[in-house]
Amino acid sequence: MNQRARQRLLAEVVEYAADQGIAGRSLREIAAGVGTSHRMLLYHFGTREGLLDAIVSDMEDRQRDLLASLAESAETPRELMTALWAELSGPRLRPFVRLFFEVAGIAAAGGTDGGRRPDGLTGPWLDGAVEAAKSVGLEADPPLLRAGIALTRGLLLDLVSGADPHEVDAAHASYLDLLGRSTPL
Repeated sequence: MNQRARQRLLAEVVEYAADQGIAGRSLREIAAGVGTSHRMLLYHFGTREGLLDAIVSDMEDRQRDLLASLAESAETPRELMTALWAELSGPRLRPFVRLFFEVAGIAAAGGTDGGRRPDGLTGPWLDGAVEAAKSVGLEADPPLLRAGIALTRGLLLDLVSGADPHEVDAAHASYLDLLGRSTPL
């Protein structure tokens, strides 16, 4: 299998799905949307569920790369968390955040056999968060980092579900204030 061709096709599918949505779409519809055949999707991803798993994995990889990049330039944990929130909640990434929840919802409803389990979505983030915390001089506390990931995802879900962005941003800022009372940010 040509990995470059697979990656190119996946990038096109992710862009299409972020723009058009993917729930309820058949492989034929998705393929038509990106200008390929359903057979090429099957060749590269095996099943519709394999494609969904690849989409989530790709989006999560992009976001973890963003975290690592922001951690390199941040001087404090608060600066890092604020910058990451601004990126994840901003209009540029919002279609991909919405797509993440759409695909995760399909998986949670039993619509995917891609093998992803809750820790498959959070475990890799914990690894990246531990490294990011260390890079800004914060002692890594995995349970606290897991709670931060969950809170961030909850706020992002609230945001893409139509909540007022200012209220969601204020909730994130309140979380950072609360966290700062027990952890030096």
